[in-house]
Amino acid sequence: MQYRSLEDCLIDLEKNGQLVRIKEEVDPYLEMASIHLRVYEAGGPALLFEKVKGTKFRAASNIFGTIERSKFLFRDTFSLVQQIIELRNDPIKAIKHPFKNMQAGLAAWKSLPRKDPASKPILFEEIHISDLPLIHHWPKDGGAFITLPQVYTEDIDAPGIMRSNLGMYRVQLNGNDYELNKEIGLHYQLHRGIGIHQTKANKKGLPLKVSCFIGGPPSHSLAAVMPLPEGVSEINFAGLIGGRRFNYFYKDGFCISADADFVITGEIFPEDNKPEGPFGDHLGYYSLQHPFPVMRVHKVYAKKNAIWPFTVVGRPPQEDTSFGNLIHQLTGKAIPQEINGLKEVHAVDAAGVHPLLLAIGSERYTPYAPTKQPAELLTIANHILGTGQLSLAKFLFITADGNKQLSTHHVSEFLQYVLERIDLTRDVHFYTNTTIDTLDYSGTSLNSGSKAVFAAYGEKKRELCVDVPQTLKELNGFSDPQLAMPGVIALQTNKFSTYENAGNEISILKEQLSSGDLQFTIHDFRLPTFIIVCDDASFTASDLRNFVWVTFTRCNPSHDIYGVGEFINNKHWGCTGPLIIDARIKPHHAPPVELDTAVEKKVDRFFEKGGSLYKMVTKNN
Repeated sequence: MQYRSLEDCLIDLEKNGQLVRIKEEVDPYLEMASIHLRVYEAGGPALLFEKVKGTKFRAASNIFGTIERSKFLFRDTFSLVQQIIELRNDPIKAIKHPFKNMQAGLAAWKSLPRKDPASKPILFEEIHISDLPLIHHWPKDGGAFITLPQVYTEDIDAPGIMRSNLGMYRVQLNGNDYELNKEIGLHYQLHRGIGIHQTKANKKGLPLKVSCFIGGPPSHSLAAVMPLPEGVSEINFAGLIGGRRFNYFYKDGFCISADADFVITGEIFPEDNKPEGPFGDHLGYYSLQHPFPVMRVHKVYAKKNAIWPFTVVGRPPQEDTSFGNLIHQLTGKAIPQEINGLKEVHAVDAAGVHPLLLAIGSERYTPYAPTKQPAELLTIANHILGTGQLSLAKFLFITADGNKQLSTHHVSEFLQYVLERIDLTRDVHFYTNTTIDTLDYSGTSLNSGSKAVFAAYGEKKRELCVDVPQTLKELNGFSDPQLAMPGVIALQTNKFSTYENAGNEISILKEQLSSGDLQFTIHDFRLPTFIIVCDDASFTASDLRNFVWVTFTRCNPSHDIYGVGEFINNKHWGCTGPLIIDARIKPHHAPPVELDTAVEKKVDRFFEKGGSLYKMVTKNN
């Protein structure tokens, strides 16, 4: 479908039984987010809130709530875009099959944006920030946020839409020290195109002009999160995947999307920051309050009958998971072709994306060597950690599979394959004092922490334990041992206090694992390969989702990894017995997001008999 607007999209979803209208008045303070979360969890439809308290505008959510619905939105263009991306990676195909690929060439024409000055006087009315649906998502959030913005900036040295950047960076509309209707907060992270634009503007001592588009065809939202190469405009991708050219014009020197439902224009001045946050984010914790750029509001525009799109992020999976799935299916082999020797890569959504990355590579360097061990895999790992947003990975597990039976998307099977082959004296590699994801609070400060690469290759070295060894049930100071997955045991102990105390506690554990009847090596099936020290072993081990979330979001590798028989040899760390990960919550960590029980009781009315969502609940049950 070539949607001209967000409303076009919602009407199409409703005709196909994939949208529910909520006609009762709903409070944007926590209620809308709570309803969204329940419907998403149930695999339910898109939602159209027709009466939002405090505003005349409607709001919509869960549009991308399932991968099936997300692909449905782009059903007329999806395969064509896949073909065009494949041709970009292998242009020889276009030469070999010119007629077969002619349709892709014609579709690419729609990627060119179209300037439409005739739209200026008729599309929008001027409003204020306070007129918008000010949706407060989580109880400890610092205010209302835009969660599906398309933030547009241009290169001050090469202005124009073809060199622009369109990104999805969260925007805080009120709260904290922001002057309502005059200032909003703009939070962006590492490896974002807007940072390059702001750096150039700052060097010239000039403000950066920013346009924030909200709504419009769903292709525009997808384009804003698409990881495109530097110099390739997201505007082109929006036209391509939407099957319709991106329409725009300029007003007061700001670019305006003629297709958006709302547009906020303003400027970011050099060194003009204010505290932004907290905000319940996609790792499942609050990102805390930190100074980020202030956008001084110039004007706010809304179309007639505009609809405000939003989503709720929190502990994954959430609606933004669909974006990741769409991107993976669209790009196909793009990343492996960019990194020589890489076969497959997968950022594990359940672990918050960046904390855990799985990869399959090649191992071709030393076919003559009698012992199979990682070599090319280490080169590939370094390349991965130097490539775009992949560089934000904190834990990278990488292996090679000559039989081509392994998939990074089968997380448990992949991790078991690595644990069966890893040599903990050789195959763990640390990167200390480096940059990590802005939203990850496991490190030493904002954007600062460590990484670890687990590179395993070769013959199977061990059988993984599939139950809890009796001796682990008799440890002093550690309790409730639980099998999280084959080869991995979760152990519960006291709450984390300080790193000094943690070191002493782990030393006691290591001594017990190394003494008397417990003098086993990592090759002994009676002990696990990994031991996860945590606050709640039963929760951590209850399913794979909990295991990867707890383990990889709450660990700073350089500080929280220990090992039985650990050693440092020429600055290389290794261990002869089980590797221990301290995945307890630390005092400097951000708190996990939690729902408000009073609001949850109020929201029950929508799911009880007679409520707007009663049929959805009974259908899914």
